[in-house]
Amino acid sequence: MPSQDIPLKKTLAIVTLSTLLSACAGVTPGNDATNPDAATGAVSTTPAAAATTSPEQITSRKLAPRVMPVKPPEEHLPSVALSKELLFKILSSEIAFQRGNWQSAYVTLLGAAQQTRDPRLARRAAEMALSAKQANEALVAIRLWRELAPDSDEATQYYLGFIMLSNNLAEARPILEKRLQDAPPQARGVMMLQIQRLLARAQDKAAAFTLLEQLVTPYSAMSEAHLALAQQAFSTGNSIRAQEEAKIALNLKPDSELAILTSAQVAPDSKNVEPILTDFLKKYPGSREVRVAYARTLIDQKKYEQARSQFEILLKSDKQDVTTLLALGLLNAQIGDTKAAERYLISYVEQLGLHPNEARDNTQALLILAQIAADRNDTDAALKWLAQVEPGDAYLDAQLRRAQLLSKRGDLNGARRVLAEIETNGEHEKSQVTQVEAQLLRESNRPQEAFKVLETALKTQPENPDLLYDYAMTAEKLNNLSAMETALRKLIALAPENQQAYNALGYSLAERNIRLPEALALIQKALALAPQDPFIVDSMGWVQYRMGNLNEAESRLRNAYGLLPDPEIGVHLGEVLWVKGQKTDAQKLWREVRQKDPQNDALKNTLTRLGASI
Repeated sequence: MPSQDIPLKKTLAIVTLSTLLSACAGVTPGNDATNPDAATGAVSTTPAAAATTSPEQITSRKLAPRVMPVKPPEEHLPSVALSKELLFKILSSEIAFQRGNWQSAYVTLLGAAQQTRDPRLARRAAEMALSAKQANEALVAIRLWRELAPDSDEATQYYLGFIMLSNNLAEARPILEKRLQDAPPQARGVMMLQIQRLLARAQDKAAAFTLLEQLVTPYSAMSEAHLALAQQAFSTGNSIRAQEEAKIALNLKPDSELAILTSAQVAPDSKNVEPILTDFLKKYPGSREVRVAYARTLIDQKKYEQARSQFEILLKSDKQDVTTLLALGLLNAQIGDTKAAERYLISYVEQLGLHPNEARDNTQALLILAQIAADRNDTDAALKWLAQVEPGDAYLDAQLRRAQLLSKRGDLNGARRVLAEIETNGEHEKSQVTQVEAQLLRESNRPQEAFKVLETALKTQPENPDLLYDYAMTAEKLNNLSAMETALRKLIALAPENQQAYNALGYSLAERNIRLPEALALIQKALALAPQDPFIVDSMGWVQYRMGNLNEAESRLRNAYGLLPDPEIGVHLGEVLWVKGQKTDAQKLWREVRQKDPQNDALKNTLTRLGASI
């Protein structure tokens, strides 16, 4: 049997493990010493520091589209007159850069920076080298920029970022040492953790660990010093050292969330993680980040009920926390409690509506809410949620789903209007819209119109495999064997590994009881490509039946029905059993099919043709 059309209920996986984990990961850390990004004055690991990006990203990054930026408060700029000569150099370099001659522009500005001692010119030269993806030249300009503006935090960040990539860690040591020495005591711990994140980008991991050890040794009485070493050791694969340092950190600061989370992270076995977190929560039940980590651990272990309980505890302390609401919505959907899932997801969407400037996306929640509504046949509610999906990655799927729901409600014209209004991006999206329109026409018993829609689309995309397959299946429904075979032969030529094309053509021949040896060969090819596909196994059973090999047919069809108890496979197996004289078994199987699909046409036609009753 050919594989079936895409079902009306488009596969919107209500919840996957990855989405649950993503939701849990979204909880915002507290603004305290456990959060390496919380303190001010620490070494930045933002994109500007060039420490959290790949070399390719760094060399393509632009600083700011300004030749002479506003003077930062810490810079002490030289008193340089904007002479005609200097103005000419700046303008000519910019013109050269715009024309693609980055090297001439770079050399001109770098020379001007050396002559005038103006850091802004060195900064612009660095920007040009970065835009041209010239890392070595960028580093030269950044070194000069920092030399000319030693108090510029931005220059230092870029400098440190490039040092990490060049493995010249000795250059970084005095800068990092001074920053730790000059840091206020309350910010020093966080700074050590941020320095560790910076050093984690170094290519020479052993040298980076040694440098970190040297930097934090004077502060060994601080828990954060050992946490930084634990994180660095773990990132280099030294789990034993990581565990030792995490233990020291926890002993120094037993109530530290970051210390216990690090201990869990570096634990030798995942089985150890749960007791580490639960023991801490018994002592410090208000530790939000630890409870989130515990919930994530439970999700990893597929203990969804227990994970839900943890998020319910979190919600009690903040009933409007959007991440907790989303996590509870996803978990309840995973568990199957759709009422609770709907309640939490609606709250989540409402909270986002109250804070529209937050960088969060409600698309996932809207799609799940639409699916829940559709599953209970509340089409109006499903359409309401889908209408709120804004342009983005899921927008096309939402519009296709809207069209499917409208058609299911009997408004085929409305569905086609929705499809016609979709602004597609590229041939792939355009073909998706065409496929759905043709599918809706077929389901509305208008196969001739579906055939025309696909025929028109193939004129602009004659080698689109999906359109060819749908066109062939529509032609088959119209009993246009010639058009079907031509399309499938073309598809086989374009995609020799497309098992569905072989199967569809072979099954169509077998169904018509013609060219059976050829049908067998085609289905054998399809089965070799996908031996566990239940529809192809069904086709093999059906062609064996047509060829009179009843025992082989029964064996194949029982196998197919075991793989997938599809009604049409059951109809085929029932017919073989009936012809073999096992009429009671056939009738029992057909009753099972009728219970699953009371309006199944294949069953009705088979019973009429065989003169059978159930």
